[in-house]
Amino acid sequence: MSDIKKAKPSGLLKHDRAFIFWMLAPSVVLVSVFTYYPVLRGIPMAFQQYSLWDLHNTPFVGFANFRNLFSRPDFTLSLPNTLQWVVFSLLGQLAIGFTLAMFLRKPFRGRGLYQGAVFFPWAVSGFLIGILWRWLYNGSYGVLNDILIRLGIVDIANPIGFLSDRQYAMGAVIVANIWYGIAFFAIMIQAALQGVPEELYEAAEVDGASKIQQFFNITLPFIAPVLSLTVLLRCIWIFNFADMIYALTRGGPGGATEIMTSLQLNLVMFGNDYGLAAAMGLILTIVMAAFTTVYLFVTRRARAQEV
Repeated sequence: MSDIKKAKPSGLLKHDRAFIFWMLAPSVVLVSVFTYYPVLRGIPMAFQQYSLWDLHNTPFVGFANFRNLFSRPDFTLSLPNTLQWVVFSLLGQLAIGFTLAMFLRKPFRGRGLYQGAVFFPWAVSGFLIGILWRWLYNGSYGVLNDILIRLGIVDIANPIGFLSDRQYAMGAVIVANIWYGIAFFAIMIQAALQGVPEELYEAAEVDGASKIQQFFNITLPFIAPVLSLTVLLRCIWIFNFADMIYALTRGGPGGATEIMTSLQLNLVMFGNDYGLAAAMGLILTIVMAAFTTVYLFVTRRARAQEV
């Protein structure tokens, strides 16, 4: 009898393991096929001459793809463009998202509607958001030019080419990306603000601390770990986020909005040079690995501080 009782838990455990295995198997297979295999396959491809027009002739060429990539003017141009894209998008999203999160900190009438309006862009595909902003920026029938013309700021015969003029193109795509990413910062920072004890603010008010002093001495120190992790994570996503640029300009005009990830897409879609694109992908992987290492280091440090 005792042997039967002992056998039941092990039987249940075996059943649970089988159930967990079959539940996880589809996800593991899909991720392996569509994520890990392309990454691993792209490593040797970066050292091959791999053209879509001649798939049977793919000799190894060593570092020739990297040399060709570094000598390309569009690659050289994509480096400062990528830096602008990441830095200004990140600063804009952080500043506006932080402000909106502060407004959402305390309950007020219509708070749910306000939250829905703030968080809505995050539920929409980045490519679709890009198409929406391309319509807004359109020089012939775009809403922004129409408003500027009605205000008398722009002449109807000479509308602003937000996406066709090199002077405005990068700023235009950054503004669209800021609008798209505000929701992420607002969600994360609002969640962090909910964890700040109200008793600290009450004690600070009793001691005569101003709102600015409360912000720098209570709010910021409490949410600093979440804020640093959010900034690093968003930095990784923005760096790897070519959907918006590809939907708006495809890197144009004349490479004015070409970033490293959009250049890789263009090498595949229009250049048909998989070897060159794989070399670009390997460079991006190394950069992303560096970002990830920093992110994991900061995460462990934040957890150590909490303990």
